[in-house]
Amino acid sequence: MQNNPAGVLLEAEGEHGAVDEFICRLAEEAPPLAVITGLTISDIPPTAGEGFAILASGVGASQVQIAPDSDVCPDCLRELFDPADRRYRYPFITCTNCGPRYSIITGIPYDRQNTTMARFPLCSACRAEYEEPANRRFHAQPNACPECGPQLRLLDGGGRALPGDPLATAIRLLQDGRIVAVKGIGGFHLAVNASNDVAVVELRRRKRRDEKPFALMVADLAAAAKIARLDPLEERLLSGVERPIVLLGKRPGHPIAPLVAPGNAYFGVMLPATPLQHLLLRDNFAALVMTSGNISDEPIAYDDNEALARLAGIADDFLTHNREIRTRSDDSVIRVFQGNPLFLRRSRGYVPRGITLPSLQPSVLAVGAELKGAICLTRGNQAFLSQHLGDLQNAATMQAFAETVSHLRQTLEIAPELLAHDLHPDYLSTGYALAYGDLPKLAVQHHHAHMASCMAEHCLEGETIGVIFDGTGYGSDGTIWGGEFLLGDYQGFQRKGFLCPVPQLGGDAAVREPFRIALSHLYLLYGAALFKLPLPFLDAIAATERPIYLTALERQINAPLTSSCGRLFDAVAVLLGLRSRIAYEGQAAMELEALAERATSDRVYPFTITEGEAGAILDFGPMLRELVAGVTAGAERELLARAFHNTVTAAVAEMCEIIRSGSRVNRVVLSGGVFQNKLLSEGVCTALAGREFQVYSQRLAPPNDGGVALGQAVIAGRRLKCV
Repeated sequence: MQNNPAGVLLEAEGEHGAVDEFICRLAEEAPPLAVITGLTISDIPPTAGEGFAILASGVGASQVQIAPDSDVCPDCLRELFDPADRRYRYPFITCTNCGPRYSIITGIPYDRQNTTMARFPLCSACRAEYEEPANRRFHAQPNACPECGPQLRLLDGGGRALPGDPLATAIRLLQDGRIVAVKGIGGFHLAVNASNDVAVVELRRRKRRDEKPFALMVADLAAAAKIARLDPLEERLLSGVERPIVLLGKRPGHPIAPLVAPGNAYFGVMLPATPLQHLLLRDNFAALVMTSGNISDEPIAYDDNEALARLAGIADDFLTHNREIRTRSDDSVIRVFQGNPLFLRRSRGYVPRGITLPSLQPSVLAVGAELKGAICLTRGNQAFLSQHLGDLQNAATMQAFAETVSHLRQTLEIAPELLAHDLHPDYLSTGYALAYGDLPKLAVQHHHAHMASCMAEHCLEGETIGVIFDGTGYGSDGTIWGGEFLLGDYQGFQRKGFLCPVPQLGGDAAVREPFRIALSHLYLLYGAALFKLPLPFLDAIAATERPIYLTALERQINAPLTSSCGRLFDAVAVLLGLRSRIAYEGQAAMELEALAERATSDRVYPFTITEGEAGAILDFGPMLRELVAGVTAGAERELLARAFHNTVTAAVAEMCEIIRSGSRVNRVVLSGGVFQNKLLSEGVCTALAGREFQVYSQRLAPPNDGGVALGQAVIAGRRLKCV
């Protein structure tokens, strides 16, 4: 056997039946972390060789795929808690079937000297395991033990080592309400006892995170079931080797502090992903808050010195170790939708696992959008999405972005021929692309990329209807799009319909202050008389400010038009009195969904569809009038929210019917951040399926902007292929 950049080369010699059985078992009984993407078999002359040998890694054209990081396997977990085992309670126990991979790789082929474990020479016992083919740790590159491997350290906020056993002391500090930064596989988490109200409040204050939910880590599935409701698929996702955060419905009477996930019907729950995390949780806590080790909007800290500097004002103490993290990677986030996982964030555990494309294409580097940054590199018929990088709106995140481009290109050995970026001229990712060397560049319209992303992961060819709903995207006409009905393929698209554009009062300020977009909708319906409506949110707008807003709307001052569906959800949340300002992206829409889930209703409000020169215009004005009437009449908000979701669902089905009648295209892809809304997505899928459409939702890449780079890459690859 030999590792080389193209994969694994195996030579087997024996009787025909034995060799055939070997080939069958190779595919059926591959190790837990092995992914066989292709198997090429050829006959060669026998050499009369005997025994088993692994040759030194070879050279050649790279087709390698890097394994993602994974959880502790059952065998290692058993040894971790076995007092008779020489690795008893060793926080870095691992074997061939588990442990860090992508986060520690410095180059290829995947050998120990090309990982951050290179600094730890194997002791005689570990060396014997490493060289014994029958041993589970045979050629396990992160293999180590307490004698030769990484060690824990517990530091105070000033970086000074604390006395005593680091693990036992850290557990005691957490039990006492301290905030401890804990080094994981892809970076630091900020940990507190999730049942300690005071500790959770203090973490929010220090992290400057007012309301956005914190993630929770629990010891096992039994512990998860005590705080949340789980179905079988959610259990499988939680306990899988990838260890994502899974959104789970809260269980009444749970022991978790209220401010862990205020105003939210769900907890984000994960199980331990490292031996250290298993040791922290077992028999010690109902749950720990395990939130990313950063200040809001910055990338996760992953280097010890960086963590001590950046988290000094947040963490009281630091539970760290001397195994270096080469590549930072935040936690993946998933929710279950129609019996399938739906990525909200694709990162640790899944990256850089390849996504199979519809066909071979030239290599492309795509740099995504601005929010939920991620890059994509392609090679042949494989696309490699990077880990979640955060919102590209500051220097620290852009530095992490540039480092990821360089590292992923190096480890995958991909030399792109074309660089794809968003059409928006002011995105930092666009600026990065335009300044990037001599590669030819291609600007890709944002919603076309969303559409292509969903098409690509389902390997669709030919024309498709794309329903693309999100918050913001730069349109081909220079306006703000976000409620789009497209018809097209990878080569191009037509805008067949869109939500009726409304002024986005205050520009970007309307995203943070959704009462502004509510005012815009009301102005279109009621004009200057809007402030006479008996709506609670209007009472909070000072009399001195009202003329200013009216003048801006009348004269279209800093009020660009937008067709955004995300802003429509914001506006309805305001009208129903949920909130006028948000603390994090999507908060108003999430609370509107949670409100709607508490009611059942078949009611559908009126809407209109009008053919225009630029496409069919979907106007929800009649629906908004009904909602205003319902609010002023004192109707139950839950029923109003449910009817709103029903109406959007019905309107989508009607628009797709109109497009099908003119194009005979029967396939619909759903993408964009609005389709993270489970209630809406399930409603739209059911309604379209009821009209015999073929409906496709995103499964391998997030529907939000985290999946845009995949669509950009495929569009650019097709463009280059056709030149």
